[in-house]
Amino acid sequence: MAAGLFEELSWRGMVSEHTEGLRELLAAGPVTGYIGFDPTADSLHAGSLLTVMGLARLQRFGHSPIAIVGGGTGMIGDPSGKSQERTLLSAEQIDANVAGIRRQLERFLDFDRPGNPARIVNNAEWLSAFDLLGFLRDTGKYFTVNYMLQKESVNRRLESEDGISYTEFSYLLLQARDFLELLDRYGCTLQMGGTDQWGNITAGIDLVRKLRARRVHGLVWPLMTTSTGAKFGKTEAGAVWLDPKRTSPFRFYQFWLNTDDRDVERYLKLFTFLRLDRIAAIMAEHGSDPGRREAQRNLAREVTAAVHGSEAAESAIQTSLALFSGSADDGALPAEALADMPERRVSRAELPAGLPVVEVLVASGLASSKADARRGIQGKGFYLNGRPIEDVELRIGEDSLQGPPEKRFLILRKGKKNYVRLVLDP
Repeated sequence: MAAGLFEELSWRGMVSEHTEGLRELLAAGPVTGYIGFDPTADSLHAGSLLTVMGLARLQRFGHSPIAIVGGGTGMIGDPSGKSQERTLLSAEQIDANVAGIRRQLERFLDFDRPGNPARIVNNAEWLSAFDLLGFLRDTGKYFTVNYMLQKESVNRRLESEDGISYTEFSYLLLQARDFLELLDRYGCTLQMGGTDQWGNITAGIDLVRKLRARRVHGLVWPLMTTSTGAKFGKTEAGAVWLDPKRTSPFRFYQFWLNTDDRDVERYLKLFTFLRLDRIAAIMAEHGSDPGRREAQRNLAREVTAAVHGSEAAESAIQTSLALFSGSADDGALPAEALADMPERRVSRAELPAGLPVVEVLVASGLASSKADARRGIQGKGFYLNGRPIEDVELRIGEDSLQGPPEKRFLILRKGKKNYVRLVLDP
């Protein structure tokens, strides 16, 4: 079972660089591997999901995963991929963030699995116990400044306007110490992460070699970007979080459903547990009728179910169907859809009597002008309560309004995705 992990990671596109001999190590038998998580928030986001999947795949192939939640390094801040220094967190904030991240990891990792249970470790256990002189003597003396300056994360920051503080400059030493401590405590011989972590990983490998005369390994995967070059996991509304209180399951589902055709096969490989033959079948079906977005539907369902559970995924699917299938005219939209929909308020006194649809569309912000509204209606691009608006002279009656008397509203849409709940204040 374990012999196939390297091949699994390879066809899924999760191998960018690795140490020599790693393929053979994984094929020889179970290993213990770890990945670090930065506790800068009490929730992971979609950009962290690839890292979570790396640990989950490790365990599924018979190896033992360790998730380090950096309570110690989180107080310093990793300069990798950052253009400026972060705001440092208090110990109390970090503890709260660690607890939130653990809850999310428990959806992917089995902490009670016989033989290879997952572990969550806080590196504050050892880093907070070091005194400065002891750390400089036992760790710092094994790294030259020249060696550290060659690391991309450090070099990039040195060239920036703000430079790099000694605090963040020391981060590489702390992470290197993590690898050594995990080897001593748990027999950990593998660290994984994104390509921005390669310098930190190799520093740990060097420290282990110097202090323990042991050979340990590293593997990194490409950093995630979209086909347009944009940073993955961001929307106009901000980050897409795994915490349902920050990003609802409906919005989470919509994020994946809106995946570009150029990205969807890659995402199916990276973010789901679907097998290669199943992904190939999905893509073949998608290719025969791209308009149905079958690949995106499978992707959104699989990822939402993994993060939020099957029930939440099914609810998100039904909400999407209610919004996008034209069934929204009965006033029975799911509450989640209404809560997530952008809202705009306008006083009835600001609109002409009889609520002419052209004026309403302008008030909603979906049309930039009355001329734009008329053109959109003629092109069948605007919808009222799920139904196409076909008459530019339409006046919206009371029977089209939804909600309680104190908050009557209309559901307006432009194209396939741009919804507005227009609330008519008395």
